[in-house]
Amino acid sequence: MKLILSTAVLFFVGGHVVEAQKTKRDTIPQDTKIDEIVVVAYGSQKRETMVGSNTEVKAKQFADRPITSIGQALDGASAGVKVSTGTGQPGSSPSIQIRGIGSYGITTAPLYVVDGTIYTGSLAAINPNDIASFNILKDAASTSLYGSAAANGVVLITTKSGRKGKDAFNFSMSTGAVGRSIPEYDRVNVYQYYPLIWESIRNGRMTSVPGTTVADANAYATAQLISGVLKTNVFNVPDNQLVVNGILNSNAQLKYTDLDWQKPLMNTGFRQNYELNYSGGSNTTTYFSSVGYTNETGYLIKSDFERFTARLKVDSQVKSWLKLGSSISGVSSNGNNSVEGVDNNSAYINPYRWTRTMGPIYSPYAHDPNTFATLYDSAGNIMYDAGSARGADAAAGRNVIQETLLNKDLSKNYYIISRAYAEIKVDPYLTLSTNVGYDIRNNRRSTYGNKIIGDAAPGGSAEKFSFTEQTFTWNQLLNYKRKFGDHNFEFLLGHENYKFMYEYLYGYKKGQIVDDNDELVNFVTPSSLTSRTDNYRKEGVFSRLNYDYKSKYLLSGSIRWDGSSRFAKDVRWDSFWSLGAGWRLKGEEFLSNSNLISELKLRGSYGEVGNDRTDSYYMYKSTYTLGYNNAQEPGILFGFLADPTITWEANKQTDVGIDFGFLNNRITGSVEYYNRVTEDLIFPVPVPVSSGVPDNTISRNVGTMYNRGFEFSINADVIKNQNFTWNINANASTLKNQITELSNGITEIINGTKKISVGHSVYDYWLRQWYGVDPADGSPLFLVADTYANTTAADIRTVNGQKVTTNFNKAKYDYSGTAIPDLFGSFGTTITYKQWSLSAMFTYQLGGKTYDSNYAALMSSYSQGGALSTDILDRWTTPGQITDIPALNSSTYTSSNAASSRWLVSSDFLTLRQATLSYSFAPETLSQLGVSGLRILVSGENLWSKTARKGLEPAQAFNGTASNRYTPARVVTIGFNVSF
Repeated sequence: MKLILSTAVLFFVGGHVVEAQKTKRDTIPQDTKIDEIVVVAYGSQKRETMVGSNTEVKAKQFADRPITSIGQALDGASAGVKVSTGTGQPGSSPSIQIRGIGSYGITTAPLYVVDGTIYTGSLAAINPNDIASFNILKDAASTSLYGSAAANGVVLITTKSGRKGKDAFNFSMSTGAVGRSIPEYDRVNVYQYYPLIWESIRNGRMTSVPGTTVADANAYATAQLISGVLKTNVFNVPDNQLVVNGILNSNAQLKYTDLDWQKPLMNTGFRQNYELNYSGGSNTTTYFSSVGYTNETGYLIKSDFERFTARLKVDSQVKSWLKLGSSISGVSSNGNNSVEGVDNNSAYINPYRWTRTMGPIYSPYAHDPNTFATLYDSAGNIMYDAGSARGADAAAGRNVIQETLLNKDLSKNYYIISRAYAEIKVDPYLTLSTNVGYDIRNNRRSTYGNKIIGDAAPGGSAEKFSFTEQTFTWNQLLNYKRKFGDHNFEFLLGHENYKFMYEYLYGYKKGQIVDDNDELVNFVTPSSLTSRTDNYRKEGVFSRLNYDYKSKYLLSGSIRWDGSSRFAKDVRWDSFWSLGAGWRLKGEEFLSNSNLISELKLRGSYGEVGNDRTDSYYMYKSTYTLGYNNAQEPGILFGFLADPTITWEANKQTDVGIDFGFLNNRITGSVEYYNRVTEDLIFPVPVPVSSGVPDNTISRNVGTMYNRGFEFSINADVIKNQNFTWNINANASTLKNQITELSNGITEIINGTKKISVGHSVYDYWLRQWYGVDPADGSPLFLVADTYANTTAADIRTVNGQKVTTNFNKAKYDYSGTAIPDLFGSFGTTITYKQWSLSAMFTYQLGGKTYDSNYAALMSSYSQGGALSTDILDRWTTPGQITDIPALNSSTYTSSNAASSRWLVSSDFLTLRQATLSYSFAPETLSQLGVSGLRILVSGENLWSKTARKGLEPAQAFNGTASNRYTPARVVTIGFNVSF
């Protein structure tokens, strides 16, 4: 048996399909032209005749990476693709945007298609080792056949198939460590902390009680520091002697040192992965089968992911005119879920927030008040401090470590992903085919809230979630392909049905009866029991015509009519289309014999695609919410006011590109410009409060915006000989986003740190304008709002000729930059020397800003038990001092801490996203052992990052906001691959 380790690229030689393999070069006549075939919507096409923007990523580019989701392989894979990195939760997937922000109010994620049919399940359910390639479709010429689902781009995933010839058997395994990739913010220690809080109290006293002497204010601060504010003194000196005149008592010694809240929760996780596949085939039938097992524990305790996968794919040429094929994948995954930090950003159960912001003076453990020894219960378990002696900013009454250990959140997922097709060759030119896809996912999630401490105390609680998703896709295709002399035509006609069903069940009960039983029957009081069923249907008819003359002059046109059940019958159907053209200059006589230029093609396209993936499956129906009953009396509430004329968001796309190759394609690349105009944006339009409409809004098609930019990519074999090769690659993208129209009386929409208005991006910041710190007294300063510019008040002053205010309520709001970078992309290299290989990829971003609220939480001018950044040590203390950190002051801290442009920071970053070092043993060495291939490797993900501030994670959200979330993991593994 023989294994081909890398995924083969399909080529046409005359009328026959062959596989390009380094070991089989002699099977292809040297004088025969080789045409590379690329996967496109509902088929395949010669690369040289394509007029759309289609980036192909082959399995060998991600096969060695320790990833659990194919979404991770999209990061850096193509120009124009921006990735919001996934969390550190094992099994999580990143968020993807292709060519900008496709919408404001509905999804901006691309459409995924697996083996020809739409896939809506979790990407973590697809074993990356079962994937042969994926293609990223970015413009209308490439995506328009997917019509109303294609506005945000399409990712085509092609799974592995068997090959004719000898059987192949392959086994691989890897194991390694999982750690934190983003370091924590630097924070002051216990010795620095007390004097800083003392200083804030002292300064606040002098501000709030005019005429107070320094001595009196010092005495007041000393007296209030522990009893009035922090509640805990971890030093062995009396409270009123701990800090005197701003100086920590030199005789103070710690009573105990276990003050670290992160160490008990965050450690080194473990990852292991095993893959086994078997493939082969005869002249008429090929097969591929695989099983896989992945187990990853996160660096946060009680977060893990375990996945079992099994897959079988068979293709058979039953008759000369009939080909059949089918595949089925079974997946079982389960794991402990960490707290979702974005949705629970400030929650007491958020371990990322409270291990970060807990003051360095509090221990998570209980101590004897006399001996200060750590306390243990009768069973020998350590006892936790419940927080009765903590300040207002230190989660009094809670203990995130204890709650994390006691609470539970477990998920189980079961998937079946199935595909089947039939191809009938009617004559040499006409092929009829049909494809069927059926996927089912069952998710079961159980949570338990402990009865000792936290939200569920003292009774305890249990929740059970269950949902089942089913998708069914069936399409029928007619493909006519013919050549008339130098004229080549290909015509496609198709019809497709898509059906999605969602069933949801939820139950919640309180009052635990016996310990160690989380089932609902073990709880007394039902608090909630609900269920829901959703249905979504879509039908489409589509057609495509491709034409080329000698592969030089290229034309392509496509159209699709889609009907969606999300909209009313009168507006349910619409057409989506594209036109594309290309000129392959390399085919012209003046370049055909050029040794310098090996490829040169100009291409362009224009088309319209849509987006119907709204939050509701019934956008045109006003709905009521059930379940608001009063004892035995039924009750319902008005839930959603609909506009029956609401319809798709339309995405009009223009794309112009140049593809080039030099020196026998030793250097290849492309340059593209795109312009996406999204019309009929769905916005929440305000309605009068008196109308009684939920949220005081109604969703309508009211806006227009554009995304436009340039994309650059290049790949070069710098050195290429028998023993040594060196390849480099890079891509870069720009993006300009702007709202160009709002209607129905809307002039602006303010949402958090952003304001949507004409002439600005949806990711432009709208914030109070921070001016700085007054050198005279350390006051926080803002630019004064126009309303107060000509008024006189104690909180308005002139500094350096600028009218400013110390009162954040009188501050001016204005646009303050954008979250969108000026340039983003990736670059990488691969070096091989004999049997050794080293590859690495970096991702980067230049420009744009992040609103770092995590850092803001560490910069309070009056922390009452919360942690402080070491930057607070540069605060204002002396008249005339120039600094950007206001004075610590318990009377003015609300202004210092207020949301403003002060918290914006550069989003520039450079990350070593992945690297792999491998060694392949020589075949002649292995043949004596009956082994055809053996390779050992070391691989890593998220290895290093450089950002504007330690602790900052600028890639966590497209809109530039920060949250207390599970930061991405660094994974380093060692493994081997053996084939027989």
